[in-house]
Amino acid sequence: MVRFGHRDMTASGRYPPQPKFQPFAFYSAVRLGDLEQLKLIASTDPYFLTQDNGAGAPIHFAVTYKQLDMIHWLIREVPECVNLRDSKGFTPLHRAAYLAQFDGYLEIFEYLLSEGADPAIECEDYDPYLNPGRKTPARLVDKDVEVRERIEELIEKYAHVEKRAEPHPALSDWWALYDYGLDEVRTWAKDFKKTFPEDRRRDKARAAKAQFKERRRVKRAEIEAEIEAEIAERREKGAPDFTKNLGMTEMMPGATDSATAPQPARFAFLFPGQGSQAIGMLADDKLLELPAVAKMCEVAREVLGYDLREICVNGPKEKLDDTVYAQPALLLANLAALEKLKDQDPDVVNACDACAGLSLGEYAALVFAGVLSYEDAFKVVKARAEAMAAAAREGSHGMLSVVGLDDDALKTIVEESKNEVIASSPDCVLEITNFLFPQGRVLSGDKVALDVAQRRAQAAGAIKVAFLAVSGAFHTKRMESAKEALEKALSEVTFNAPRANVAIYSNVTGLPMTAKDADGVRASLATQLVSPVMWEQTLKNLIGDGKTKFFELGPNSQIKSMTKRVSLDVWREMKGVQA
Repeated sequence: MVRFGHRDMTASGRYPPQPKFQPFAFYSAVRLGDLEQLKLIASTDPYFLTQDNGAGAPIHFAVTYKQLDMIHWLIREVPECVNLRDSKGFTPLHRAAYLAQFDGYLEIFEYLLSEGADPAIECEDYDPYLNPGRKTPARLVDKDVEVRERIEELIEKYAHVEKRAEPHPALSDWWALYDYGLDEVRTWAKDFKKTFPEDRRRDKARAAKAQFKERRRVKRAEIEAEIEAEIAERREKGAPDFTKNLGMTEMMPGATDSATAPQPARFAFLFPGQGSQAIGMLADDKLLELPAVAKMCEVAREVLGYDLREICVNGPKEKLDDTVYAQPALLLANLAALEKLKDQDPDVVNACDACAGLSLGEYAALVFAGVLSYEDAFKVVKARAEAMAAAAREGSHGMLSVVGLDDDALKTIVEESKNEVIASSPDCVLEITNFLFPQGRVLSGDKVALDVAQRRAQAAGAIKVAFLAVSGAFHTKRMESAKEALEKALSEVTFNAPRANVAIYSNVTGLPMTAKDADGVRASLATQLVSPVMWEQTLKNLIGDGKTKFFELGPNSQIKSMTKRVSLDVWREMKGVQA
């Protein structure tokens, strides 16, 4: 595509040759009327008599600097240039008219008319605010009546002269002249549609992108249909009776039977996990006016031995992102967000009867449900974070986010990647460990295998493949040593029965825990450390159980982004509370 004399060579990979004479010398020869120097430069380097360097072609320079002899010579060499347009759409006649109030330019205007310059050509609307509209040369000087009248007289005087055709825009383009030669380009009519190689490449890329988007749209529609069917199936089964989990087989005083019982609340509280932390959490001093938040900060300091809020507020980032500090910090931020919502809308908190947390976030969910006190939660999370960090240091591990591949394709990539490195790493670990949303998965394992998986996933057409900012193979057997330390910490704290009818959805199964079974909850939390996180299934089950008003309690909005891939309707109503 050529517009105003310039082909778009962006990202074409082509660069013009380095000339002996710089463009300044070429255009200075025109400006100074040095014909011999102009011929020398043009014969030495690939300069062309009609090329536009962005400020006009040689004939525009010759008009601007009143080089009548040079104008004459250029028109003799390339007659088509008499109507050549610059980046504003100015022909040489426009330039002469624009400067006609100065001495010598009316004579140049007259000479150009005698050579077939067309006074009917309009320039572009180059100044739509101060001087709007496309204009002929005569209209450029509307405000100068004397000059306008003189120009109109000259136009009428040379009306009988045959007007030369306006040339193709490529006549001023260096690349077109270089690739096809002046003799060919000058034969192209103004409206000739020349398709250049870079245009074909861009058209092909646009078509491929459009096809990709259409395939993605169709696939997305298929996934949404599958999700809706799965949620509908869950709803047909009916929401579980959580009173059974608490051993409440008899009707509570004041309760009604199922025929007259009010509909259960649709609220669900979701707590984010490691990776959502950010400097500036709990920076609002008003949070400390909430007694529970102030008490949490004190307890965190006592349990951890340092000022956790200071790290949340001021970092540094490297420290906050360290697992040892990130997990307690995120627990504090999640619980502070819960207290903030209690202060803002206590009715919602009292009515909420379902919760879940992503990995680490599960501990905040247990505190909300009344299963753990926040004192015990800090003790367990401290042990968990330290144990996971220690396990991560035993080798080179990591986690890789992969978006845009179905599970079968990803499982194949995992197996092929492990087979590729098995000779050098026979005990290699590589697993799909986070099922976050449809076609949104996280691989965990040894770095050598993750590198291969990254390459294979990209080759398979994944939309996004990126390493996470963690150093451990979380939720794999590489965390077995951490699991043992966590089990010890869990055995030393008290697990209570949850508040009445509050369902806590497990990361391990995606289903509600049997919360009255303290040993079962302990086992689930320990198993979570070495097992995949079934977050997509958790969201689907929550929606299937009628929980369609989600609250994300904690920093950032990663859970909301995941929810969008599961249910647009729920995502639209979802709210976030950050502390």
